[in-house]
Amino acid sequence: MHSIIRIANYSDGVLYALAALQLVELAVILDRAWFLRRTMLFGKKLIDRVAAHGSISPAQLRGLAGDAGDLPEAGILTAAGEVDWHDAARLDARMEESIMLTAPTLDRRLWVLDTTVTLAPLLGLFGTILGMFRAFSVLGKPGTAPTAVTGGVAIALVTTAAGIFVAMVGLLAYNGLANAVRQVVHQMDTLRTLLMNRLAAPVGRATIAAE
Repeated sequence: MHSIIRIANYSDGVLYALAALQLVELAVILDRAWFLRRTMLFGKKLIDRVAAHGSISPAQLRGLAGDAGDLPEAGILTAAGEVDWHDAARLDARMEESIMLTAPTLDRRLWVLDTTVTLAPLLGLFGTILGMFRAFSVLGKPGTAPTAVTGGVAIALVTTAAGIFVAMVGLLAYNGLANAVRQVVHQMDTLRTLLMNRLAAPVGRATIAAE
């Protein structure tokens, strides 16, 4: 602990800022990963349920919307239940509108990770420069050993390494979560198409079995 505090002080507190940035980064990663994973799993289950049957009754549609809760798919199901199913163009437009309104909320707070990927290495480099100033300032003191300078440079470089590490974690998480967002949007488009085909299905075809 003493060594960590010494290194952090050598960077004039920049290492503390990087630690705070890492905590914020991890909080965003856990929050978005949990939400997107839950959304993807429910979306897959919902698509399988709808695709396995020929048509959907109003009661079953309301039941599916209730099961969706606060997940993005709920908006599509709710919108489908508010429109006359005989007007296919209006039905499709309302569901597409719901997707367009929901999609921007899926990547909420991902900008934090994008910012972290750029900011963390710069902060690390800034801390290293400050450490270098401190390391080379000892050369002006009489009788200073060369090891005092090289040791200070080595400590200063720790801040750069820390900044790169924070950026790498953020980059990997950002790319993974961005891919999950694309998959969720694809699932929503698939659900819209499935609903269009089944809400317009002739009466008398099989309906979704009660679960």
